[in-house]
Amino acid sequence: MDWLTKFPAMDTERLTALKKAIDLGFREFTRANGDTFETLLYPVQWFMYRVETLLTQSPWPLVILGFAIIAWLASRSAKITVGVIVTLLLIGYFDMWEDTMKTVAMTVVATIMAIIIGIPIGILMGRSNRVQSVINPILDVMQTMPSFVYLIPVVMLLGIGRVPGLIAVMVYAIPPIIRLTNLGIRLVDKDVLEAADAFGSSNWQRLVNVQMPLALPTIMAGVNQTIMMALAMVVVASMIGVQGLGLPVLKAIANQYFTLGIFNGLAIVGIAIIFDRTSQAYGKRLQKHLEVVHG
Repeated sequence: MDWLTKFPAMDTERLTALKKAIDLGFREFTRANGDTFETLLYPVQWFMYRVETLLTQSPWPLVILGFAIIAWLASRSAKITVGVIVTLLLIGYFDMWEDTMKTVAMTVVATIMAIIIGIPIGILMGRSNRVQSVINPILDVMQTMPSFVYLIPVVMLLGIGRVPGLIAVMVYAIPPIIRLTNLGIRLVDKDVLEAADAFGSSNWQRLVNVQMPLALPTIMAGVNQTIMMALAMVVVASMIGVQGLGLPVLKAIANQYFTLGIFNGLAIVGIAIIFDRTSQAYGKRLQKHLEVVHG
């Protein structure tokens, strides 16, 4: 009756041989193409270093002023703007300014990459059921895969450092922007599309002038979720050398430094709230504007 209590698994030798074959194949791929990927990612590395240098080397009053102006332009809310200023002042006062700016730089660059790659994919999904049926299972796997697993192929391909961490963060954070862009395109009223066709709009004109403006609030919700997931992954990416608030958290876990972990964790929460409230307020403003324009 052993077959009822012990699942009939693959033979151990065959399973080991299969795993070795996959590992060897991926290692050969990384050896053959690692330099090529590093060359292709050089512009990303350059951009990330420039953003990080801008945030860490600029005078802190100017940085806070810049964040406050962005928050005001996006939200038109004095409450959110004051909250941004107070949060950044507290982070700086507790000596977490440089790590916070590095985390913000990583999050911003990863989010921009996710938007640049994710929105076109979402548009393709919104315009084609066949593309949607192919991409959806991939997104399901990406969103259910444990975050630590993303680090393995990236480290094997690119090694340890900021750029591998950036790629891992971007890949982990990209599914929401793809899904919600697809959803926003598909939720556009068919009567509006028929009216655009009646006026002789081309496919490009219909997409740019009708579908994208009406889908913007939904797309902004995707941007919001992408930012939140990027911030969450930045902490995990500290395991492969990504600098920022994640490293002190990792150090606190390894050495049981309670206060260090709590302070840096609260700094991450503060940055997340800043991004969340600002992007949500901007999305609501877009929604109200579109309701006025389109009745």
